[in-house]
Amino acid sequence: MTESLPMRLFALRGAVSVVRNDAQDILDATTELMQAIMDRNTLSPENVVSCIFTATNDLNAEFPAVAARALGFDRVPLLCAREIPVPRALPRVIRVLIHYYADDAHEAKHVYLGEAAALRTDLESAQ
Repeated sequence: MTESLPMRLFALRGAVSVVRNDAQDILDATTELMQAIMDRNTLSPENVVSCIFTATNDLNAEFPAVAARALGFDRVPLLCAREIPVPRALPRVIRVLIHYYADDAHEAKHVYLGEAAALRTDLESAQ
């Protein structure tokens, strides 16, 4: 019998810019973001507790959660909300906060893609 490492709850952030307010563009960008998060963190939907998506006010053609469900997150609680419309904020951005379980030694790798990379230039691992 092999001994497994202790698991603990982690949270990570991600964001992606969207070219235009089009349902397919929103789905494509969200899919790219979620796949990058799963790849960089060796994460599968089975370990995810919840995902909270936000979108800027200029993105309303589709729910980002639709793309996550298509990637296997259909049994994960997903929530979509509006980002606070702060003046000078980057337009057309989808953000996600994911809670998940991983081995205690895991290091969360945040993911910021496209123009959204400018949101967290302080996180080298996020790019």
